[in-house]
Amino acid sequence: MIYVIRHGQTDLNLQRKMQGRTGLPLNENGISQAHSLKTELQNVKFDFVYSSPQERAVQTAEIVTGKQALTDERLNVIDVGEADQLPVKDIHMKGPLPDPDVYKGVEDPELFAKRIFSFMHEIEKKHGNDNVNILLSGHRCTTGCIGAYFEGIPEDRNVLKFSSDTGKYQVYEFSTTHGQ
Repeated sequence: MIYVIRHGQTDLNLQRKMQGRTGLPLNENGISQAHSLKTELQNVKFDFVYSSPQERAVQTAEIVTGKQALTDERLNVIDVGEADQLPVKDIHMKGPLPDPDVYKGVEDPELFAKRIFSFMHEIEKKHGNDNVNILLSGHRCTTGCIGAYFEGIPEDRNVLKFSSDTGKYQVYEFSTTHGQ
């Protein structure tokens, strides 16, 4: 089984600011959310724990599992460029992302999806036929894109509809026909 968790709350989440690659560690509530997830998942033995390299995602994974997380750059949050840490209400958006014509450095969503799918293909190839529990810790965009890996990319291309709230999780399973 694949357990996909979104990191717990940070002060930027609380302040409703765009949180990209210059994000913050978990705040007190985020640590509490991670401990609640640990309690919810206490009967699951995790064989593998992977995380975005962002501190907030690593913290959440390690609190939940009690294991050291293996970080992978492909699980990193989408780069929101110059919009990072700006108030969400003030950002000029293009769909679910900051407008790349306004803010330099915004990652192309197609390239973002390709890197997440690349990671998922690798994990499926390694563990798809094994009876293991894998925890993947990431962000709103990461959890949404992993959901799209299993559910398919929606017609409107907005993978965020599959994302988890802070400190929440979803469960998926590799099928015998998936990825073929």
